[in-house]
Amino acid sequence: MAADHVDVLIVGAGLSGIGAAVHLGRDCPGKTYAVLEARGAIGGTWDLFRYPGIRSDSDMYTLGYSFKPWTDPKAIADGDSIRAYVRQTAREYDVERHIRFHHRAVRAEWDSATARWTVHARRDDTGEDVTITCGFLFTNSGYYRYDSGYTPRFPGVERYAGTLVHPQHWPDDLDYTGKRVVVIGSGATAVTLVPAMAERAAHVTMLQRSPTYVIALPSRDPFADAARRWLPPKAAYTVARWKNVALGVANFQLSRRAPGVVKRFLRRAAKGRLPAGYDVERHFSPRYDPWDQRLCVVPDGDLFTVLREGRASVVTDTIDTFTEHGLRLASGEELPADIVVTATGLNLLALGGMTLAVDGADVDLASTVAYKGMMLSGVPNFAMTIGYTNASWTLKADLVATYVCRLLRHLDETGQQIVTPLAPDTDDLAPIIDLQSGYVLRAVDQLPKQGPRAPWRLHQNYPRDVRLMRHGPLTDGVRFARAGVPAAATSGGTDA
Repeated sequence: MAADHVDVLIVGAGLSGIGAAVHLGRDCPGKTYAVLEARGAIGGTWDLFRYPGIRSDSDMYTLGYSFKPWTDPKAIADGDSIRAYVRQTAREYDVERHIRFHHRAVRAEWDSATARWTVHARRDDTGEDVTITCGFLFTNSGYYRYDSGYTPRFPGVERYAGTLVHPQHWPDDLDYTGKRVVVIGSGATAVTLVPAMAERAAHVTMLQRSPTYVIALPSRDPFADAARRWLPPKAAYTVARWKNVALGVANFQLSRRAPGVVKRFLRRAAKGRLPAGYDVERHFSPRYDPWDQRLCVVPDGDLFTVLREGRASVVTDTIDTFTEHGLRLASGEELPADIVVTATGLNLLALGGMTLAVDGADVDLASTVAYKGMMLSGVPNFAMTIGYTNASWTLKADLVATYVCRLLRHLDETGQQIVTPLAPDTDDLAPIIDLQSGYVLRAVDQLPKQGPRAPWRLHQNYPRDVRLMRHGPLTDGVRFARAGVPAAATSGGTDA
């Protein structure tokens, strides 16, 4: 049976995958495409995670799409609202009919003789194997492993008689009303869970091995509210978006150039929202510099509010062992718990677990170098979306999709069929993700690298990337060819 064929195959129907499909439909209307989605619904992360209080960790004026204004007054939005926004976008731009649900992409094989990818997928609902060919493969599956989160091995956990939950697999029927809850962790998930669960729980304790930088921001953006009163919706959205981009870039640059200044500011801000005498140094003063890991945003300071009111508490210590009724800490303190939530992080999984091969040779992702943060050296007609670590994911996703469309049009206009990034001639390489978070460090050896300078270097700077991705050259660091030219023949040199 002949395989289905499309010009572009998009993998993933989450926030970035739906955005990629919209860009493709608008900017390359003659291209046929399909979207493979391993799960049974649109939304990706925002459909998978259902724990209490789930929300964006950045503002919706930058997390929203460039082409579809976010009109909800909430700047920091809940998961349900974000999921509805993504699904509405898919309906509005006629993407839904292109999605093939329950199709998990497992392997993709490039053939230079035909200039095609053959993608092998497994239907999780029927167990059927499906084959699809395409001229360009565009993965938008993020880098988290969806089937399991990260949980370290805790001593004594087998004798714990209470309920143990990981946020990635939150039970629909979990009732925590009046219960004593311990949330293990200090990242974005933990600081979201604690105030949300404190509304009904008897008490919530956030148990952290080390603190994280936490910053309070208003859940509504006064600037955006004013802009909506005076400007048309599209213009109001654009100015609010660029205002937040500018603030984000300034915050990141200041953190890198004067980390001590930002540390003191964040410490004073936390101190001002906590009870007098609170041990801010112990519980809210990390050992690392700001933006070595992502800052945790708490809308309207809700975490500080429940701490101030005594409905929640923070304990900074390490776990000695689980007991039958809770946890015993290294200090000897006992934490009773009816429910323990292990908000201990996620596992990385590049390309959603899909493997790649080029002309019969398997691709080792760790030996590739990322081109403009979106293509891989030696891998033809392939792009992936990896969002910013210091700003909203969608800012970068929009730029990547725009660039892919520019590249596809360039291929058509020049009569070429293949574009292959050529690895830079340097040993000065670094991981593609430059955070020091545990989930990154555990998987850094499995990820592509980045080079010392553009177009092989990620600068985590949206205005700079706008110039590079929307208006910069398409021919730097790559080679173009027609079908029949082996990818190995384009392994050296660059075209300027």
